[in-house]
Amino acid sequence: MIRPRRRGISKISVVLLLLAALVSGTFLAASAQAAGRGHKHGHEAVGGRSGLSRVDLKGWAKTQLKADEARRAKPRSKSTATTLAAALRPAATAAAADPTTLVLYDTAGPYGQLGELYAMATANLAGHFGTVTAKPVQQYTAGMIDSYSAVIYLGSTYYGGSIPDAVPAAFYADAAASTKPVIWMGANIWNMANSVGVTQFSQKYGWDPTTSYYEDGGSVGAVTQVTYKNQALTRTIPAGQDGGVLRPNILTGTGYPAVTTLATGLDSSNGHTFGWAVRSSNLTYIGEIPFAYVSESDRVIVIEDLLFDALAPATTERHRAVVRLEDISPDSDPAELRSMADYLKSQNIPYGINVIPVYTDPNGTYNNGVAQTITLAQRPQVVSALKYMLARGAVLMDHGYTHQYSNVANPYDGVTGDDFEFYRAHVDASDNVVYDGPVAEDSTAWAQARVTSALAGFTAAGLPKPTLWTTPHYAGSAADYKVFSSNFSARLERSLYFSGTLSGNSAGPNTFIGQFFPYVVKDVYGTKVLPENIGNYEPVAYNNHPARLPADLIASAKANLAVRDGFASFFYHPYYPTQPLKDTIDGIKALGYTFVSPSSL
Repeated sequence: MIRPRRRGISKISVVLLLLAALVSGTFLAASAQAAGRGHKHGHEAVGGRSGLSRVDLKGWAKTQLKADEARRAKPRSKSTATTLAAALRPAATAAAADPTTLVLYDTAGPYGQLGELYAMATANLAGHFGTVTAKPVQQYTAGMIDSYSAVIYLGSTYYGGSIPDAVPAAFYADAAASTKPVIWMGANIWNMANSVGVTQFSQKYGWDPTTSYYEDGGSVGAVTQVTYKNQALTRTIPAGQDGGVLRPNILTGTGYPAVTTLATGLDSSNGHTFGWAVRSSNLTYIGEIPFAYVSESDRVIVIEDLLFDALAPATTERHRAVVRLEDISPDSDPAELRSMADYLKSQNIPYGINVIPVYTDPNGTYNNGVAQTITLAQRPQVVSALKYMLARGAVLMDHGYTHQYSNVANPYDGVTGDDFEFYRAHVDASDNVVYDGPVAEDSTAWAQARVTSALAGFTAAGLPKPTLWTTPHYAGSAADYKVFSSNFSARLERSLYFSGTLSGNSAGPNTFIGQFFPYVVKDVYGTKVLPENIGNYEPVAYNNHPARLPADLIASAKANLAVRDGFASFFYHPYYPTQPLKDTIDGIKALGYTFVSPSSL
């Protein structure tokens, strides 16, 4: 019998979706409404709009701005710190062949958990270049900077008032005296200036952090755009959750070195522009930590590219693209698969095919109330179409075992492609998908059994063993990700990174940050992760998210041209017509991207 066509739920920005309701702990996810015939299908989103789960960003922003207001009102005193001239020293050791990065993060205060989440996001990006060590900043000891190619500090806790400065004076002194690249994001740069001497800091770096603030004209304004390398990048923060961007007070005149503005922020409330990212001497300063409320064309692209300056400055400009076909199962239409294969072969475009080896509808939701399970081996025409694709440039990838969980709505209907497999979720009264945490059975053994069964399904169908993996709906526990790492050479996806991964002190099993990447990284789970950074085609608006059309994907690809060796990586459901895929590919090619196979990365 001919099964009804299933309409796909897109997997729009992991970060857009993974960042969706961080503050409330909810996450808008892939619940596209079924259009016409068909049902909700695979949307690989990673959480809510903020990208952070179980973190009160509204409270954090309020605390930060209150502390900055108090700093601004406090009378300034002259620093008695020693001058830097005598302390300046060259790097003690030669640069390593493979760059090494030290990431330092805050843990103090009521929002101390933010530090580790941001540190994981930073370490993941730095993992593109070489090895990464992440430590709470208070563990820094004198001279530690000399053992690394570069150091990155994340000021997520605003020190002052009731929260004493946890940054060791040794770090302030070493950062100022070393020639090693230092990248500083967010708060507490004024404490460094006070520690080493405001005059000394200003004479070396050309600006004064002690007279630089988050407010401009009495409020943080509305910084909605960051321009970098002629790309206008977005910055969209909900009202009440914006902790602001520090606006450097650049000094001019005799005795002050030039300060290079790397990226320019635009405050749309008053038209003011300022240095969102600035550099002088060995210090690159970014006025916020840009890992919350991220989208595919977001200002996070700036730090993704600036890391090359610190860790791989000789990198040659190169722009590659990756496409994968998503949510293929034993229930897929072989003719649609062959049609996609023919088009992509005609363009000599290699691509990935994400295959779910077992289709199941345990409650008969789409089978007249009769439970149904179909394996690949029971659908020889689908298997034949898959082999047809493999012979024409496709790379087989494993997209879970059943891409659903048990016989319950998780969160929709229990049907393959619609639901989460390795994580629990439900839909709230506002039609948001709320992430509830790992499934009850979650363990290394349970996840391994799912993977083993999936691989057996490919073997039984006479297909090769996949070496690449994509987690269903981009959601699993930290234990699950480690299982996937032990079975596959890489994951192609966006991912969740859980509190406690670095520190061993979890803030809760559902506290995480979601992230996607513009290039290949080795993440904090020790896994190679291939990029998926511009989302997917979705012609119908859903869950408060607008439609995502070829022009939107192309615009995101254009924004990512700012990453000097980055990707435009997206996915497409083969039940959609070929024309939108063609339009997307043509537009990405016109930008100068070259399509490559996932297996080549």
